[in-house]
Amino acid sequence: MNPKQLKKRKKMIYDVICSKSYVPMRAREIAILLDIPREQRKDLQDVLDSLMQENKITMDRRGRYMKKKALAKAAKKAEQSEQPHLKGTFISHPKGFGFVEVEGEELDYFIPEEYTGCAFHKDEVEIVPLANKRGRRPEAKVVAITGHGLTQLVGTYQQERSFGFVKPDMHKIEREIFIAQKNAGEAKDGQKVVVQMLEYGGHHRSPEGKIVEVLGYSREPGVDVLSVAKSMELPMEFPEKVANQAARVPDHVQDGDREGRTDLRNLRMVTIDGEDAKDLDDAVSLYMEDGLYHLGVHIADVSNYVQAGSALDREALKRGTSVYLVDRVIPMLPVQLSNGICSLNAGQDRLALSCLMTFDQSGKCLSHELVESVIHVDRRMSYTEVKKILVDQDEALCQECQELVPMFEQMAELSAKIRKTRENRGSIDFDFPECKIILGETGHPIEIRPYERNVATDMIEDFMLSANEAVASEYCKREIPFVYRVHENPDPEKVEQVLQLIHALGMPEKKTSQELSSAEVQNILSKLKGKPYEDMVSRLLLRSMKRARYTTECSGHFGLAAKYYCHFTSPIRRYPDLQIHRIIKDSIRGRLKTEKIEKYREMLPEVAEQSSRTERRAEEAERETEKIKKAEYMSYHLEEVFEGRISGVTAWGVYVELDNTVEGMVRLQDMYDDFYRFDEENYRIVGEHSGKVYGLGDSVRVMVEDADVTSGTIDFSFTEKKPRKRRGYRRER
Repeated sequence: MNPKQLKKRKKMIYDVICSKSYVPMRAREIAILLDIPREQRKDLQDVLDSLMQENKITMDRRGRYMKKKALAKAAKKAEQSEQPHLKGTFISHPKGFGFVEVEGEELDYFIPEEYTGCAFHKDEVEIVPLANKRGRRPEAKVVAITGHGLTQLVGTYQQERSFGFVKPDMHKIEREIFIAQKNAGEAKDGQKVVVQMLEYGGHHRSPEGKIVEVLGYSREPGVDVLSVAKSMELPMEFPEKVANQAARVPDHVQDGDREGRTDLRNLRMVTIDGEDAKDLDDAVSLYMEDGLYHLGVHIADVSNYVQAGSALDREALKRGTSVYLVDRVIPMLPVQLSNGICSLNAGQDRLALSCLMTFDQSGKCLSHELVESVIHVDRRMSYTEVKKILVDQDEALCQECQELVPMFEQMAELSAKIRKTRENRGSIDFDFPECKIILGETGHPIEIRPYERNVATDMIEDFMLSANEAVASEYCKREIPFVYRVHENPDPEKVEQVLQLIHALGMPEKKTSQELSSAEVQNILSKLKGKPYEDMVSRLLLRSMKRARYTTECSGHFGLAAKYYCHFTSPIRRYPDLQIHRIIKDSIRGRLKTEKIEKYREMLPEVAEQSSRTERRAEEAERETEKIKKAEYMSYHLEEVFEGRISGVTAWGVYVELDNTVEGMVRLQDMYDDFYRFDEENYRIVGEHSGKVYGLGDSVRVMVEDADVTSGTIDFSFTEKKPRKRRGYRRER
């Protein structure tokens, strides 16, 4: 390594060690963080030794490097007799340390490597808080392991002569699982497998497991997505008892089920969904009278077919939600219900819970009524078709749907007024393009494109939000036990960090109080419109906010600026919706006596917690499979050039997002044309000699250097080359 290279690399490594997000690491861990190949790790050690000689960094007794002045004092030994024991879930990190999530506490506890007590990922543990703190996050020591939360995991089997190992797919678990020959089953070297944990290991002992299922080789169709589903313990098959119960459900509305219901089959109504949707759980109707809009939101009455406490109901609660992966749907309910009698298919009578709302000309909801109903959908429409009618004014389609066109036009009018009313009260609209991944016949990605919103998607969103608010408002005011969807105010410290970035970008934004209001967030978003960094700052604002969740307390929804909110409109795919349908029906039928109210009061907190838990699992699975498919798609485009925008800047590299929503990183260590430093105050990378600046939102050209399908990561490099014109999409491989 010549002096010029050494100087540049010393600068880059020192900037990484000095960054706020850095935690003390060994040389090997720094190499992993910066993706330095094994053959170059001697050069890294030379750089670290040189920085040590210059007295810029130091090393603790465990061989971890840190900035000289940041060397922490040894942790004071906790007085266990005086310190409270807290219980929580251990979340491991591949670098050896971990975190413990304690219920009811906002911040996780950081567990230094020497204090993990050999806890395995997702173990239930007891911890003792430590007196010292490295930064703002509290630290603790694991003093007992009380249970194992992870009983199975997925990984790649590596066959040795008389035994084997499984390398876990889960990046949080660094240790390989030992597999004795008798526990290997039919697994072959290189196959994806499911491992049942037998032993969790210790300081000098590897974890041990037994292979209970062979999924196949990773390049086989569907194995990658299946591996993610299995690793997150998503239930793939319905138990026999549940399947049998679903098979006995009738495929048409029974005469006895119509009794006592309001007959709304005379209303003109439609379903509006995506082209590939199969479980249609909401229909809409609209007519005008005396200058008022009469909107009907009609939701499939799933509770009529899924009785509380039945095998179907228990399985639905266990699943909590349907999971939409890139190549499959894992439904909450068997398809006989979700795509059959519970789906509001056009031309067939269906049972529903209808929210009948009246709006004035300003878009204000004047009144609402909830009724059990019998409905009949006139036509199934797609978002694309409604857009063609309302925006493109497609002549042929308008002629074909001539009886529905006036209703669609009135719906668009009402939708715009409802949206304006919500905006006026401060509702936040994060307008991010979702991603549509097109797979070929063998399951490999052949196209990725943004899934854009249009007038029809906005219209249905406005109507569903209105129904959800109306239902939540009624039951909160009546003080009946219920499940609400709440979104708490954002963390002030996280918001402050985003505001600092906004100031650095030349937008002087101030809070009117200690907490940022939803109206102020909306104001920031409006000022970002059209700016090159609009999407990036919007995402940072979104990440500063707390996660929405289910609870029995009606504490409001920050993002929607709504005092009352719940999930009422999707009982086919969300358990909270199904649960509150039962409460509504009990109320309508006069069955909410003291005993039943107390029963709901007792059971609903667990329903809310389970629903939040399964929602988080579903989101993680969906995100993980999307990352894998994006990386696979880009692996077919190595050395090709794309246009993109800088979506993030860190001390170790620059994130770039392409027009198709794929995101990758340009690593600082690979930028050889200059000495670049991270300007933390202004969130940019600056070349010391050329003055070249890479900042948030900048348009750039990048070349695809690498794409790791296993981890879902993509590496780019900056280039001056122009993207070549692509003729269609690369055939799947």
